[in-house]
Amino acid sequence: MKPFRILQVVTIMNRGGLETMLMNYYRQMDRTKIQFDFMVHRNEQGHYDEEIIKMGGRIITMPSIRPGHYRRYFQLLDDFFKHNTEYKVVHSHINENSSFVLKAAKEHGVPCRIAHSHLSDLGIDIKLPFRMYARYMMKDNANQYFACSEKAGEWLFGKKKVKVLNNAVNAKEFQYSEQVRNNLRTELNLKDKLVIGHIGRFNKQKNHTFLIDIFQQVKKQKPHSVLLLVGDGHLRPQIEKKVHDLGLGDSVRFLGVRNDIASLMQAMDLFLFPSLFEGLPVVLVEAQAAGLQCIVSNTITKEAKITKNVHFVKLLDSATDWANKVLSTSTEHMNTFHVLREKGYDTTTMADWLTGYYTAYCKREFSSTKLEAVT
Repeated sequence: MKPFRILQVVTIMNRGGLETMLMNYYRQMDRTKIQFDFMVHRNEQGHYDEEIIKMGGRIITMPSIRPGHYRRYFQLLDDFFKHNTEYKVVHSHINENSSFVLKAAKEHGVPCRIAHSHLSDLGIDIKLPFRMYARYMMKDNANQYFACSEKAGEWLFGKKKVKVLNNAVNAKEFQYSEQVRNNLRTELNLKDKLVIGHIGRFNKQKNHTFLIDIFQQVKKQKPHSVLLLVGDGHLRPQIEKKVHDLGLGDSVRFLGVRNDIASLMQAMDLFLFPSLFEGLPVVLVEAQAAGLQCIVSNTITKEAKITKNVHFVKLLDSATDWANKVLSTSTEHMNTFHVLREKGYDTTTMADWLTGYYTAYCKREFSSTKLEAVT
């Protein structure tokens, strides 16, 4: 029997949080039973596209969702579902814009239409009225509601009953290794230095400007400190200029997009994450899996504290206060593998659950009883 094909709806399959989460599950699933296809909304190749195709997945390219172009987008969605009737599950990860895809899916008889929230805030900007319109449409078009945390679910869905799907990682891959740590620190010339790490897109949400302010204060007290910045994004040139202007060029390393995150985390001493808002960030789960102590903003949900290694600091506190917290925190790596597995943040366990969930719908045998059985 051919595998059931599940349509995952995303912006682009780059190395971001939700995309990494999806790939974590995808790699662990029995692909003779479940196969993923990805509807993306950028006309460019994503970092994971080649791996997806090698595993048997398909990439369906749609235009960006922009106010003023809705009519054309709706026509393309209608045409897609009219000619692709094999999908029994559409799982959408594009926040409030999920309502548009799920509306088309509903009109074409897709029985399982999942809206999945990955954020807890987007702030106020010129797009807010359009976001409110899309969110209003959600209630009539989704029939299943997922979120990475209770906070993220409440933000997008209000009082709807939400299934929290853990942002699980391959915990074994991130287990601490002294040998990996020493090899990478030698390769990156980090011996005898305090290495602070951050992984994330260069956008407003990740708060890199304040991150640099914190590191400047750390370096004043501990001159042999290094900051590793992993990722890319439209604000990177701005942050590079700030680093240069502050005279920190020799101490801040811009590593770009990497595929060796697990190894890089072994080389770090601490993980610093002063985001303005998040859902439940995958990278923070990864940092805990690597045994790192994590200094994070209090805007992040307390659900992200899977281990004892997460320390919350008020976002309104000064850069000096943050630096003091960094410098007073242990740099010892801890073995957290069993904690993550016990709390459902290891992909092996959660991929089995998700396979059962999808399969129940695809076989048209879904009921509330069956849901309870696989929950």
